[in-house]
Amino acid sequence: MTRLRESDHVVIVGAGLAGWRFVEAVRRDGYEGALTLIGDEPYAPYDRPPLSKQVLAGKWGVDKTTLATPELVEKNRVTMRLGVAASSLDVATTTVHLSDGATIAGTHVVIATGTRARKLPFSASDLVHTVRHRDDVERLRLSMSTLAPASTVAVIGGGFIGAESATSLHANGFVPLVLEAAERPLISILGPDVSAWLEDLASNAGIELRNGQMIADVEHDGNEFIVRFDDGGELRAPMVVVGAGAVVNDEWLATSGLTIDNGVVVDANLLATDRVGALGDVARFMWQSPAGAELVRIEHWQVANDHAAHLAQFWATGDAPTSMLVPYFWSDQYSKKIQMLGHAKPTDEVHLVSGSVKEGKWTALYSRNGVVTGVVALSHPRALMLSKVLLDRTTLLDEALLRAPWAS
Repeated sequence: MTRLRESDHVVIVGAGLAGWRFVEAVRRDGYEGALTLIGDEPYAPYDRPPLSKQVLAGKWGVDKTTLATPELVEKNRVTMRLGVAASSLDVATTTVHLSDGATIAGTHVVIATGTRARKLPFSASDLVHTVRHRDDVERLRLSMSTLAPASTVAVIGGGFIGAESATSLHANGFVPLVLEAAERPLISILGPDVSAWLEDLASNAGIELRNGQMIADVEHDGNEFIVRFDDGGELRAPMVVVGAGAVVNDEWLATSGLTIDNGVVVDANLLATDRVGALGDVARFMWQSPAGAELVRIEHWQVANDHAAHLAQFWATGDAPTSMLVPYFWSDQYSKKIQMLGHAKPTDEVHLVSGSVKEGKWTALYSRNGVVTGVVALSHPRALMLSKVLLDRTTLLDEALLRAPWAS
């Protein structure tokens, strides 16, 4: 691999966290050449996690989420092409074709196009709310301003976005009703044991959660929404918010010749080719986990941040970071904080090691074949962070239980 030179031009497609953090990181690592950042939204890069938390709850104005302030854009000497989407990529010439007909030719391309909110095939799908982009939340806030106090809002999906949205709606004086299709929220992510420990969070916060809700359609009759269930029942509400997961933004790469399989497949250094890399939510990368190498795609803020630093360092210096990537995510919901380190599978064994489910403050380990694969905590941040050492290298469960770093 040839290190970046001052004569190079790196084109970053995607103006979210991963794309912006790459800009900052590659400048820190000494790259002096041209940088162009392309984004399909008209806004400078901003942070998404606060949208469903502080912004939706009314604690922050949306401008507070901005990452790329004018001062930072000038400092990092980056050309911004905002409000225009990439339509295709010519890998051989590292040329990005844009939806307005323009082309941008670089020497290297970073793919950081992330994901978008999944739309469900409802009759009123264009009228229901999602929470992914800045415009989504501003539109939702505007709609909230038209509702009567204590109005019922149907929230379809009890996962992270659904729960965070319900929490913010409740804080604004509305009555969210969370409709979850699965047996319990987060069971497909955190597994049956942990999801069971979390099941009462909604009711303890005064929010109604209904599991096993199979929705046939959502209609709008001009005055209100009608949620129709498979069993023939219905629910009427003046507003519907959908949190049904995300879809990878990789369609624009269909003719690129890159390997696309639930994201852009890249190697351990996040490279699809020597001059094309992919970061964050859009990257399906080879991750050296405590349990062995895995091909994964992880939609976490921390992973996007760490990916940007890794690729920037590799291209700018020729050296790859040697520390093990430890995925991390958090979710503020129902007046509690869920945090997780690692990338455990829902089928991994779970071991409660600190606190208690009853008191609503605990830490647990995940393990697979006797190896620690993750740490999860509810409102127990210090214990979680003390336990990160268990994932910095391969750690046997017996060793972890003996060391008990969470108790330090």
